[in-house]
Amino acid sequence: MKTTTLKFLTLAVAAMALSSCTQETQNKIGRSVQNWTGTNGVLEVYAGPNLVKRFLEIDKLSTAMGTDDKTPRPYRYGYGRIDLNLNGKVDPGEVKVYFERSDYSTNYVFYAAP
Repeated sequence: MKTTTLKFLTLAVAAMALSSCTQETQNKIGRSVQNWTGTNGVLEVYAGPNLVKRFLEIDKLSTAMGTDDKTPRPYRYGYGRIDLNLNGKVDPGEVKVYFERSDYSTNYVFYAAP
């Protein structure tokens, strides 16, 4: 069997299997793939209309889980390079840092880097 035909059949079977999943299951699969591949995201933090912090090259934002009860906590965390001069580029000295953001705050924007 040709390689092209085999690839097509594999893709067709995967598409049929995915289409039979619920929307929630499809979202979980999508997040799992994204967690594995990364997103190269950007997180911007605002104070009113002013940009005050920016983190670059973020692989993902993770939901914190309780140690004993395994319930989701009201914050997200991740690792990214801090953009100290807010120019949108990683410059020398802008190191990878850990950060957290609360679910109770609406003063942030997370997006995939263009």
